[in-house]
Amino acid sequence: MIITVNKVSQKLTVDLDGEQLYKWPVSTGAPGYDTPSGTFRPFRMEKEHFSKEWDDAPMPHSIFFTGDGHALHGSYHVKSLGRRASHGCVRILPANAAILFALVRKTGLSNTRVVIKGGFFASSEELGSEMKRKTDALFNWLD
Repeated sequence: MIITVNKVSQKLTVDLDGEQLYKWPVSTGAPGYDTPSGTFRPFRMEKEHFSKEWDDAPMPHSIFFTGDGHALHGSYHVKSLGRRASHGCVRILPANAAILFALVRKTGLSNTRVVIKGGFFASSEELGSEMKRKTDALFNWLD
């Protein structure tokens, strides 16, 4: 199973055996609180977790993917979904977190990958192609 988080679109997709099962809004790290990019293997799950770092904030259905404590988890700050608002974790709707938790449990941690891509503005590929398009348009206009 592949869980992909796009930090540009603030969307999470869940793919199993090449088929997209879900696409949900998320909240990744707010300015100053980065959600790390890369490919990770989740290693720990907790149905009921409370953050020791952030005032015992509830983190229902947590799936931890970095040793620094980054996790996919439910959040009751549902109005923030779709924009950067977390302390670095990936927040999702609590009901969706429960679905994802059950799916990871069934699939197995060792058969699950978490892929975090993009940045604040766009990935380097997106920036490169957009920059080329704008540069070409500018030079065509100047001619």
